[in-house]
Amino acid sequence: MSDDKKTEIEQMWHDWFVIDAAMASEKQKRKFFGVLPKNPRCKFCNAPFEGIGASVARTVFGKQRSNLNSRFCNMCEEHARKFPGGAEVEMSILFADVRGSTALSEKMSAMDFSKLINRFYTQAASVIVQADGLVDKLAGDSVAAFWGAGFAGPHYVRRTLEVAENLLRVTGHADPNGPWVPIGVGVHTGVAFFGSMGTAGGLTDITAVGEEVNTAARLAAQAGTGEIIVSETALKAAGVDGSQLEARSLTLKGISQPVAVRVMRLS
Repeated sequence: MSDDKKTEIEQMWHDWFVIDAAMASEKQKRKFFGVLPKNPRCKFCNAPFEGIGASVARTVFGKQRSNLNSRFCNMCEEHARKFPGGAEVEMSILFADVRGSTALSEKMSAMDFSKLINRFYTQAASVIVQADGLVDKLAGDSVAAFWGAGFAGPHYVRRTLEVAENLLRVTGHADPNGPWVPIGVGVHTGVAFFGSMGTAGGLTDITAVGEEVNTAARLAAQAGTGEIIVSETALKAAGVDGSQLEARSLTLKGISQPVAVRVMRLS
């Protein structure tokens, strides 16, 4: 691939993620697909793969699950393969982990535990999609997502914090009897690489990688049940005064410098 072509592709990914006006029609479709029932969906455009929503997506837009990669529709898979690469972009990142999942699994049958985790995935994905986030991973006992100005508008970091609080609500952390699944959340913001990357199996994934993504994951790992650990960087970017929140300085695995954070909880 020529240098000019690489530059063109990099600019395309950058504009698609960062600039609100870029590819407006495609983003409008993404919002439209998000309200159609039901999960599972294309990781990138939200087109549903089952139910009446899938019929609408297939009949009207020609979208159906890719035969090559079950995480994407046929059109998004083709797009990702056509434009391999990406760009460094400003984003906010959220990770949410089930706390004590090993202990939970020991108290339940494998079937019941899988239903619990699937319920968590479904609730989390719904909250994220409604707030114009991109669901990056639903794996193990965790969910990862990210936001950019091109999808969620200029206040995308604040919207990420709102999602973090809503995740606690939908998992029952405001219930006096306790949550139906205990989770902790980490939120961070910074520059990461976003784009289309190949996997070891020859498939393509659209994802975000970099130190800031790793930091968000480490913050979530440090969060206790019902806690949202937010980096000071994210609070500043969101324009949120965190002076009344509990302050911590965390030494995170793989991160060279301590990270200043604040702890949010549902009131």
